[in-house]
Amino acid sequence: MTTPTLKQSTGPQFTRIYAIGAARGDITVPNDDLVGPIDSSDEWIRQRTGIIERKRASHDVLAVDLAQSASLEAIEGAGIAPSQIGAILVSTISNPVITPSLATQVAERIGAPLAAAYDISAACAGYAYGIGQADSLIRAGLAEYVLVIGAEKLSEFVDPTDRSISFLLGDGAGAAIIGPSDSVGIGPTIWGSDATKRDEIYMTGTNIGFRDQESEWPTLRQNGQAVFRWAVWEMVKVANQAIEAAGITVDDLAAFIPHQANMRIIDEFAKQLKLPDTVAIGRDIATTGNTSAASIPLATHRLLEEQPGLSGGLALQIGFGAGLVFGAQVVVLP
Repeated sequence: MTTPTLKQSTGPQFTRIYAIGAARGDITVPNDDLVGPIDSSDEWIRQRTGIIERKRASHDVLAVDLAQSASLEAIEGAGIAPSQIGAILVSTISNPVITPSLATQVAERIGAPLAAAYDISAACAGYAYGIGQADSLIRAGLAEYVLVIGAEKLSEFVDPTDRSISFLLGDGAGAAIIGPSDSVGIGPTIWGSDATKRDEIYMTGTNIGFRDQESEWPTLRQNGQAVFRWAVWEMVKVANQAIEAAGITVDDLAAFIPHQANMRIIDEFAKQLKLPDTVAIGRDIATTGNTSAASIPLATHRLLEEQPGLSGGLALQIGFGAGLVFGAQVVVLP
């Protein structure tokens, strides 16, 4: 019996980011609103994190609502029809239900109900994971355009008395349209994890424990010092790998857009990379807070608003956090 020859899908050689959309929580929460339960001060939070205020969403505003708003802006900016989107990837750890995925909810809301849709649970590295997967899906011929979203409502998982992470967290969503390109617009993705340190950022319990009244509602915690050391000393190696894989040097960068974990981490990271003074650095955390998977696209959106001349330049973006997982790539800014 002769085995028939199978066909394999192929796509364009290159991809790029077409547009970025953003949505932040509708409530501004200054440090003074949080310091009482943690017996702290505005000065302490600013010195420790660089945060002046953070955006959080009202009770009735969900992560999917933020994702929808950001996605619609990105679609409009890209100048495509929702029906052209072949896949929707949502990076999130704050979908309030196990199923359906947040991605399928977004698909229906934006007018792309037939698109492939799935969630990525990679926390703060999730957006970089999504960009890497979108690049691969398009070049493999599985989609013409891919919508990548980072969306979080982390305020649902905050213990107001926690001094490790609660005052860092905000709510928001960032979205990007990825599509075919005539030249390289997304460099190789460097990704991975250090599972031996997965307990450095963790939940205080499980939904099952809460259901069985064995524990309180699960909230986020972190080992701040361990995370700081890992983020700076280990992630700078990953960032340099992404730069090398892209075939460039730091002198070629127009922007550095790391996960908005902590201003001290961002500043030390930039120092370790030996970035030239000409490189713009995303520091959206000062007024948005740490939004996990949403932080890189939100910081990108703000940089492009404030400095539109960055469009077309090269940006190093790197996400790192809970898991502990990481992802980085060099991209051409839309």
